[in-house]
Amino acid sequence: MTATINPAIVAKDATIAAAPRRKSPVTLGRVLIYVLLGVGGLFMVAPFIWMVLTSFKAPADVNTFSWLPITWHPENYPDAFNLAPFVTYFRNSIIVVVGQTVPTMILSSAAGYALARLPVRGADRILNYFIILLVIPFQILIIPLFLVVRAIPLAGGNDILGQGGTGWINTFFALIVPFITSPIYVFLARQFFVSLPTDLADAARVDGVSEVGIFFRIMAPLAKPAFVTIALFSIEAGWNGFIWPLVATSSLDLRPIQFGLASFVASASGAAGEVQWSYLMAIATLAMLPMILLFVFGQRFFIQGVATAGLKG
Repeated sequence: MTATINPAIVAKDATIAAAPRRKSPVTLGRVLIYVLLGVGGLFMVAPFIWMVLTSFKAPADVNTFSWLPITWHPENYPDAFNLAPFVTYFRNSIIVVVGQTVPTMILSSAAGYALARLPVRGADRILNYFIILLVIPFQILIIPLFLVVRAIPLAGGNDILGQGGTGWINTFFALIVPFITSPIYVFLARQFFVSLPTDLADAARVDGVSEVGIFFRIMAPLAKPAFVTIALFSIEAGWNGFIWPLVATSSLDLRPIQFGLASFVASASGAAGEVQWSYLMAIATLAMLPMILLFVFGQRFFIQGVATAGLKG
């Protein structure tokens, strides 16, 4: 028995599909919203535009305010590297970022998956503990963290009890190991894994796949937005770190780029005692550029990962 097709219904569906979508009416409220957003965006972008333009100015031109340089000086960028060891600062920041981000993505995602999908006793209490930790500012933890890092056994001249030496102070271990995971990353990973369907994991369990195999072969590929979000947060924290490197290190060979920018205010002073802002803005532009590129290329996954974090409790 063959089904009959009603030509009137087909014609009606074709007319609906071909009809142009109705545009939202332009109202005074909508115009005001766009104007306010545009003005707000302009105020947010203006300091960055001024920074980039200032980096191409001559040092004498910075004293008089103007948006565009009178004469463009691209040589400010290589000249700034000759005034301070910024190559070392950039290298140190890259080491810290890579050393923090790679284990953070593995440990935080694994812990989040365990809290979301495995029958862990007291998982809800552990999650509540992580949420409580989110409201504790890092400044409160600096002194206890310093004492722990200094008392690492058999490191930096310490004995088995962690006494007599400096431990991990003034080493890359102090800059990397305390930050290889964080409650916020575990929370984000857990919230994302909760939002994923369980059908694929259940089917894999029926086929005899272990939980480790389910995590790496099934869940991890689906959790790309969570991985990108965690990576962006970790890279931003490692790249912009200043307080802890200032406390935990004393050697310039270990200081990251943010400390280099702060010390450049003193080291880049001219004969009149004024900061050479053109060179400072050049290095600041280079320091800001990696974060902008990372967000531009990862914003789609970043927004999806952050939005998913609040779907389920």
